[in-house]
Amino acid sequence: MKADFHMHTRFSSDSDTAPEEIVEKAIEIGLETICFTDHFDKDYPGHENEFQLDTPNYFPYMQKIQEEYKDRIDIRIGVELGMQPHLGDFLREYVKQYPFDFVIGSMHLFHGQDPYYKKCFVGRTDREAYKAAFEETLETIKRFSGFDVLGHLDFIVRYGKRQAEEYSYEENADVIDEILKYLITNGKGLELNTAGWKYGLSFAHPYPSILKRYRELGGEIITVGSDGHRPEHIAYDFHKVNDLLKACGFKYYTEFKQRKPVFCALI
Repeated sequence: MKADFHMHTRFSSDSDTAPEEIVEKAIEIGLETICFTDHFDKDYPGHENEFQLDTPNYFPYMQKIQEEYKDRIDIRIGVELGMQPHLGDFLREYVKQYPFDFVIGSMHLFHGQDPYYKKCFVGRTDREAYKAAFEETLETIKRFSGFDVLGHLDFIVRYGKRQAEEYSYEENADVIDEILKYLITNGKGLELNTAGWKYGLSFAHPYPSILKRYRELGGEIITVGSDGHRPEHIAYDFHKVNDLLKACGFKYYTEFKQRKPVFCALI
């Protein structure tokens, strides 16, 4: 696996890493392609400027780095959009304004709450919170489908009180299948996000049963990202990815350039 398509820098509120540090690390470990996907989460609760990507400065900075490193590594410029049901029109206009190579659509908030802070679990079991999160994800992508792949589908499981003990694809198959069918019908992909392993889960996001089901339903677009916020997290546990994707029925992984999928054979 020579491409990491999910990484954050100091342009994201949850990272203080310079983009150049990420590039140098990627070159050191032998990556051939990377895509920066810094956060833009409009209406994130809390501080007014938190997770608000300074896109007008982001693009010229990243384009400068592209040029500086063009003989050593292929750098793409993307964004990770924090989706919410009410943001469809805003995000639709936002992505039209910039020449992104790649757009991840991710659910970071459920009913306006970040699961990192646990409020969305108050008065609910983990099982109930997970179900509600999948239902809101389905509602949201039906309102906005201007992304290329859906990021870290079962992200919320990282923050459950009992994490995966109350989680399975089978218990949520009705709504997850609807999510996957909607993605496939609308030409959208799914992300394999290895940060699940980093956060102590036994699986990368999403759970392997979901990856298999996506492929069974005809899904082919699968990107791979570490969700790294520091250099040491780039390509996190990528040595596991090839066998995992093959076991789930994939023959290719996907990169994006100018919002177009490029299929790369698994080894």
